[in-house]
Amino acid sequence: MSRSLAIVTDSTAYLPRAAVARHGITVVPLTVVLGGTAHEDGTGDAARRLTRALQQRQPVTTSRPGPETFAAAYRAAAEAGANGVVSLHLSSEISGTHDAAVLAAREAPVPVRVVDSGMIAMALGFSVLAAAEAAAAGGSADEAVAAAVKRAEATRAYFYVDTLEHLRRGGRIGTAQALFGSALAVKPLLQLADGRIEPLERVRTASRAIARLEELAVEHAGAGAGPVDVAVHHLAAEERATQLAERLRGRLPGLAELHVSEVGAVLGAHTGPGLLGAVVAPR
Repeated sequence: MSRSLAIVTDSTAYLPRAAVARHGITVVPLTVVLGGTAHEDGTGDAARRLTRALQQRQPVTTSRPGPETFAAAYRAAAEAGANGVVSLHLSSEISGTHDAAVLAAREAPVPVRVVDSGMIAMALGFSVLAAAEAAAAGGSADEAVAAAVKRAEATRAYFYVDTLEHLRRGGRIGTAQALFGSALAVKPLLQLADGRIEPLERVRTASRAIARLEELAVEHAGAGAGPVDVAVHHLAAEERATQLAERLRGRLPGLAELHVSEVGAVLGAHTGPGLLGAVVAPR
């Protein structure tokens, strides 16, 4: 990372720890509240507790970081020698995290560029890495932002969930859409579109839905001429995720990096156990 430009993101990027350490990225955690107890997003313990809480129908809520948390991160970056910050976050259509960062940026001791990625999970993470790589090459804040935006625009994220009920409860999808899916007993495929989680297709069985998820990932990866990075996400569905990753590895000749990870509690709270996702990010 460029000493003069710091990169900040939030925990919903679900970046590999090695990448965070390599680029010196600051990760500000969101919070999930399970049965009245707050847990930081991005930890395996929080994800496991979330799965149990959802299975037991315990109250689950999520909350953004406060502006003061971002203010502390920006101060720390300045104290470490940065003369600028690029702060990239999950879609403002999903969370108020971006707004909190904007408020903190107004009082920061160095210029802060806050970017609404329109993404979540590694769809955000790959964008963050693009900014970090630009900064490491000595790029300016404008160049880092441009690299992040370009990567986000090329990235597609597809998700399979066992039920739309968790998204409905969290207000991330309409009641009519959720009820329609339940009434037909179909398995929903979702996508990120215009910063929102939207229904994409409805498939009759889980096995067919996961096969279709694989096809969507292959189709988008094959649309570009260059290399592509892929992330496979899951919540309490490790075997499914491993199998999908291996099939994609065998079908994508241009594959550069492949990450397999369990999502954190904040995203998991809105999707529920059984989530399987594929993020495809052409370079």
